[in-house]
Amino acid sequence: MLSGAEGALYGAGGGLVVEAVVTFGRLHTWQQARHASRVAGDVLPKLGAYIDPPADSLAALFRVVLGCAAGWLLHGELGGMLAAVAVGASAPAVLAQMGSATTVTEALQLGPTPGTAAEATGAVVPDPAAQPSALAAPGASAVPAAPAGQASPSPASGEAIP
Repeated sequence: MLSGAEGALYGAGGGLVVEAVVTFGRLHTWQQARHASRVAGDVLPKLGAYIDPPADSLAALFRVVLGCAAGWLLHGELGGMLAAVAVGASAPAVLAQMGSATTVTEALQLGPTPGTAAEATGAVVPDPAAQPSALAAPGASAVPAAPAGQASPSPASGEAIP
């Protein structure tokens, strides 16, 4: 388990790694555009068309801060340095997921959403068009066999097998 400072430091490092990869992608795109322009005999594109230092620096700063925050918030759950770097690298998604989590109280107040009752119970509605073929070999089962290594699904209680 990591301390809060270690989680924050490694998380910030994860955010920095992601920002380095994003910056490399922009530099690579600029390089490819320069090669294409050179071959075509066109004017070479400027680096400023692909990298905007003020905006990119601010985005990098926030990515590092979010990585730091995620590493600090989750330091008790992280088992090592690589886990903290991974949390820092995925900090925007992790923090957004944590922010949108529904509590039990909220879920009970909202109640079931319309149209999800069949999905929640796992009920299977038989397809009337999918009747057993009259051309099936004698003695062949009308229910298709499960692929090798997979168990065939068992019906839920009170559910009829089509």
